[in-house]
Amino acid sequence: MGDLLLIRHGETEWSRQGRHTGSTDLPLTRYGEAQAHALASALTVLEPARVLVSPLRRAVRTAQLAGLSDLRIEPDLREWDYGGYEGVTTADIRHARPGWDLWTEGVLPGGHEHPGESPADVAARCDRVLAGIAPLLDGGADEAGGAVVLVSHGHLLRVLTARYLGLPPADGALFTMATAAHCRLGTDRGRRVVLGWNLPTRPVPPEERC
Repeated sequence: MGDLLLIRHGETEWSRQGRHTGSTDLPLTRYGEAQAHALASALTVLEPARVLVSPLRRAVRTAQLAGLSDLRIEPDLREWDYGGYEGVTTADIRHARPGWDLWTEGVLPGGHEHPGESPADVAARCDRVLAGIAPLLDGGADEAGGAVVLVSHGHLLRVLTARYLGLPPADGALFTMATAAHCRLGTDRGRRVVLGWNLPTRPVPPEERC
């Protein structure tokens, strides 16, 4: 069975500030672009069967700068819709709602552009993605088999990991993921497992570049 490689996009201004960033289509910062470039060295030996990417430009640009090709946009890989908490930090939310937890309570509706999603809503999208790539990972008769790469967002990929492992969506809280980190999921004796998690990407400082 092929492995599943997860890549979170590089830094944006809002991710640097800790603000919830769902459908707001922010670009990478300069540091985020450097992070994405640095990912290329970790992917040099990878020959993926498929590369699926969130439609948001921070994810698409990360995939491009990491040297991935033949990108396929997958709408279900977009980030959690944070509703009324779009652009708001956890600290600010908890000032109004002490003890608030995204993973168990979800978000407040935010109007037409940001209606909001529950953990179950996000899990349903993740389940569709996993069902779609299952033949590629399994290497069925009409499929090549091998690694599948998903380039997406922190909270979405954490829910997807929980669902891949057969866990409820709220257990995504157990899997922290930094910007431009990559993670590998696979199997061991037929059981789905985490092979590598939150593997860091260190951009080369400008003074060290040729």
